[in-house]
Amino acid sequence: MRTKNTFAIYFHIRNERCTNGKAKIYARITVNGKRIEISTKQLIEIENWDAVRCCLKGKDGQAKAVNMYLERYRGILVDHYNELTLSKKPFSIDTLKNRINGIEEAEHCLINIFDYHNEEMKHTLEWGTLKNYFTTRTYFNLYLKDIYHVKDIPLSQLNYRFLTGFEKYMKERTPLDPKNPCGQNTIMKHIERMRKVVNLAIKNEWLDKDPFVKFQASFIRKDREFLTASELETIETKTLSFRNLQYVKDIFVFSCYTGLAYIDAYNLTPNNISRGIDGEYWIVTSRKKTDQAVRIPILPKAMEIIEKYKSNPIAVEKGKVLPMLSNQKTNSYLKEIADLCGITKPLTFHIARHTFATTVTLTNGVPIETVSKLLGHSSIKTTQIYAKVVESKVSNDMKMLRNRLEGQKNITSKVGM
Repeated sequence: MRTKNTFAIYFHIRNERCTNGKAKIYARITVNGKRIEISTKQLIEIENWDAVRCCLKGKDGQAKAVNMYLERYRGILVDHYNELTLSKKPFSIDTLKNRINGIEEAEHCLINIFDYHNEEMKHTLEWGTLKNYFTTRTYFNLYLKDIYHVKDIPLSQLNYRFLTGFEKYMKERTPLDPKNPCGQNTIMKHIERMRKVVNLAIKNEWLDKDPFVKFQASFIRKDREFLTASELETIETKTLSFRNLQYVKDIFVFSCYTGLAYIDAYNLTPNNISRGIDGEYWIVTSRKKTDQAVRIPILPKAMEIIEKYKSNPIAVEKGKVLPMLSNQKTNSYLKEIADLCGITKPLTFHIARHTFATTVTLTNGVPIETVSKLLGHSSIKTTQIYAKVVESKVSNDMKMLRNRLEGQKNITSKVGM
């Protein structure tokens, strides 16, 4: 953001717009390299204009009157510019033009900025992500109506109390979907999305600083849900008669052995499978969410599923490796599969990725650095969340340590005999 503005005024006539040897005087105003032209509404004889001194030639009554008018006009322009500068709010040359012409600019407001963001990002964000912004907008709209009794609020009125009030409001109100109440983490997600929208306003210089700089989001850390080896085996060996259930089961298991998120499994094509440096088949792709490149050696269980659907008409027609259903249908069928397998955990497709990180890799001794690479994490701190919940690995490691210590103790006893 600029700390110092450049400002200049230059009076001139435009010969191309002259009529019968007469032309209007224009004021060319430049702010930070950008310029506008405004008519002074003074009409003069072209031959009387001094282009060097930017004034009317001569000392007759008309020349004095016009030149005095231009000086007063210059003073008015300078006053408008100084008022905008002293307000310490960012402004553009269009703001100055509107002020000179007596047009009051409407201040940018929060809900309008949400609408601007959602329109701008509709071709950039995935629909699932964009849909969350629509939900956040709805909750802030309700907050403004219920608490402030307004439809919108100027950005200049946003402050720390506005956010803490929203947090309290969300904890006390009935959620839009009674089956999906807003917990602490969900509320913080809404606030995070709102702050991203406000940051967009700051980048556009509609707001000069972050009004929420002192607000710290307070998330409740939760353990990642994953399947145990026994639960995974139960799903793997379950026979399902309905075709779509079988598709979903196999693809879920495939993700349990590759760590691919739903969208990455959905986008998988035969071109993403190639021989690696070890001569075995690898998945070579990039995560849709982060654009992080991933290279995953294909484990036997995952390879069996690839081979099973190599000639599947649905997969072949779409040029995909797997016959994927929509994310919504997939998660709906996973709930049925969980019931059929006697699994009480809230089974979603993303649990497959968690299962790969924990039960399939970390529990079996794969180093956390390797797991981080396989998952396509940009930071190993993200992977460490999984490592903290693998209690079975901790138990097995300690059991091995006990056995080792017991063995050393026995050897020492025998030597001392």
